[in-house]
Amino acid sequence: MNSNSDQSDRAAGCIVGAFIGDALGLGSHWYYDLDELRRDFGPWIDGYTTPSESRKYHAGMKAGELSQTGIIMRMLLKSVAERGTYEEADFTRRLDEELLPHLSADPFSGPGGYTNHSFRQVWQARVVEKKPWAEAGGNADTSEAAERVSILAAAFAADPYLSAKHALDCCHLTQTDPLVAQQSVGFACVLAALVRGDAFDEKLSDKLMELVGNGTLPFVVKTSIAAAEKNAKPSFGFPSPDALLLPSWIARAAQDPDIRIEPAWKISLVHGMSCAINFVLPAAYHLAARFPGDFESAVLHAINGGGQNMSRACLTAALVGAQVGLSGIPGRFIDGLADGQEIFALAQKVAAFSSRANKETQP
Repeated sequence: MNSNSDQSDRAAGCIVGAFIGDALGLGSHWYYDLDELRRDFGPWIDGYTTPSESRKYHAGMKAGELSQTGIIMRMLLKSVAERGTYEEADFTRRLDEELLPHLSADPFSGPGGYTNHSFRQVWQARVVEKKPWAEAGGNADTSEAAERVSILAAAFAADPYLSAKHALDCCHLTQTDPLVAQQSVGFACVLAALVRGDAFDEKLSDKLMELVGNGTLPFVVKTSIAAAEKNAKPSFGFPSPDALLLPSWIARAAQDPDIRIEPAWKISLVHGMSCAINFVLPAAYHLAARFPGDFESAVLHAINGGGQNMSRACLTAALVGAQVGLSGIPGRFIDGLADGQEIFALAQKVAAFSSRANKETQP
């Protein structure tokens, strides 16, 4: 297998992994009482589960189906697959036509069983207030944008700048908080690096910071002479590049024999069980660094940690999928995923972009 086919496999693994993580969390979503979680699902959740009819979240849905975030991810995946690139106008048209008309002020009424904070704000801005997309983003501190930009990170991994810029633009459609944007784009940069073949270890952040230093990833305004160059890329406007430093710090801790969190699912208690990106993303980094070659262990520990386990699992599965590739994801997770074969095929089509782009950039 040559390097281009390896990269294509990792890109597809990143994309399909994100969908698997989302769907795995559907049944056991938002259990903050871990005793209640164990009572309803047993001591260990090992696959897709059906949501309880006694709980509002996702009631009436079936095991293996996607949440609303997953549905939005699928819309973005289809857009990229059909257009051959990321076209914001095409993606937002799909949101306007296929999603927003089915939402309301009731968070429990939309497709996927529940509408997260960021898209409730988008619905208010677009449908009620008739604002343009440039003004639709809100201050939600959740990780929905990070979850969907996994598709863009994988598709454009060969071009670090382009993958980050598309991630930033896509994030700003729904979330404008600068810390959320920085962490979401940082996550996309990590995924793109893993798809390119970098290891998730304590050296990864140094590699990403080199890209900041030479202007490839313009996270902050450059202070060097190079900033005056004609071809310098516009800064993303982040106050710091710290989002790119976090992964390696966490990887070092996860791989340090003197630092043990047992069982690994308890990482949710260390970083926090709630929905904010600063809770779920560090836990996902930890699990992806602890189980870099074991998709099943990583994603199931993400699920069994309770709380916002759907987002934690989605982010974790994208990270580990980008390391093991589509070929390293157990078939049962694809077989049990609603529309799994369609997602599989679309992911392979989009992943081919990454492979072709990588070939074009080689000398």
